[in-house]
Amino acid sequence: MTLFDPGTEDAPTEATTSDAAFLQALLDAEAGLTRAQCALGLAPSAAADAVTAAAVAASFDVRDLARRARAGGNPVIPLAADLTAAVPAEHGPYVHRGATSQDVLDSALMLVAARTLDVLLAELGRNEVELATLAAAHRDTVMPGRTLTQHAVPTTFGLKAAGWRSLVLDARDRVRTVRGGLPVQLGGAAGTLAAFEAYGASDPLPLVAEFARELGLREPELPWHVLRTPVADLAGALAFTAGALGKVAVDVLTLSRTEIGELAEGTGGGSSAMPHKANPVRATLVAAAGRRAPGLAATLYGSTAAEDERPAGAWHAEWATLRELLRVVGGAARDVAELVPALVVHGDVMRDHLALTGGAIVSERLSAELAGLLGRGRAKALLAAASGRARAEGRHLGAVLAEEPDLADVDVAALMDPARYVGAAGALVDRALTRR
Repeated sequence: MTLFDPGTEDAPTEATTSDAAFLQALLDAEAGLTRAQCALGLAPSAAADAVTAAAVAASFDVRDLARRARAGGNPVIPLAADLTAAVPAEHGPYVHRGATSQDVLDSALMLVAARTLDVLLAELGRNEVELATLAAAHRDTVMPGRTLTQHAVPTTFGLKAAGWRSLVLDARDRVRTVRGGLPVQLGGAAGTLAAFEAYGASDPLPLVAEFARELGLREPELPWHVLRTPVADLAGALAFTAGALGKVAVDVLTLSRTEIGELAEGTGGGSSAMPHKANPVRATLVAAAGRRAPGLAATLYGSTAAEDERPAGAWHAEWATLRELLRVVGGAARDVAELVPALVVHGDVMRDHLALTGGAIVSERLSAELAGLLGRGRAKALLAAASGRARAEGRHLGAVLAEEPDLADVDVAALMDPARYVGAAGALVDRALTRR
């Protein structure tokens, strides 16, 4: 439980990134290594069975392991000792045999990542479905397009929602790719696999493949003690996912401002001091995740420059950081999945806001259409004069243009209709929704 991290509480990814989940992943890695050695005749089957039976997180004290981890700088050292003590004495020598702590810890990190990404992918799938429904429902709901905070030209809310979905699908594709490439780690003390030869493996390379099979992870080309591509790839995919979800959140936050009111969270939160408020809490938590993730990813990227055959500090900085990043992104995906189906879209307010600039929101169209009719120079002069009159007299631009003799044969009302100037927005939505 994390009192100051409500965005991650009770998310499906919370269980896969807990202390107990990490401990189980460490134990799974230890047991998987013993089983792999058994499969290649390097350990007796009884030892594999004994280690696997003992490798249950509930049988170990997480807090005690954490305290004892200070002595050696990582939790694998005390855990290997406790696991050895938990099996019959004759099987103890086959616990952690030939491995270094980083083999077990990195393999466990990949297990935790794999299990968490599986859950995250399911959450992104929920996001995609809900956003597709939203985009289809509002395919033709016209609203102001805003650039640099100001009204630009009309757009549709459906196109905006289709854009959100596209980002979520981009994130899903990146997460899928990373998930499929997560490797085990096995190299021994300095990445040479020498200890496994000393323990009887004439060729230790098949052991890496068998270890990967046991854990359901990919076999790496090389031991990656200091080749941190897997962690960097995770950092990138997760940071992008947080940003993709954050885009949904910041748009909702902007459009749900009191003075805009085009959107509202259907499950808004309250205020401790202001009873009238219905705060966009889900979007707020997702936006917070979008701001936290890049910094966490930066720490993981910073650990890529890892010296020697095992770095001092760079490797250690990854553990808690990667867990927090997995938790933050998982929580954001859960919150977006709750936010979108409950979102209230005020299409009437969007339509009303199209008139806030007195017709100027279609000035781009007017410039193009009138240039074709009057010539560019004459059209520019006419529009400049009409716009000046509209501002000075507090009138709608369309009313002023309707008085222009040069436009007597022009359907000014049709030209001024924002709903008739959304280009291919509908077709773009349709095309975007064919993506799977």
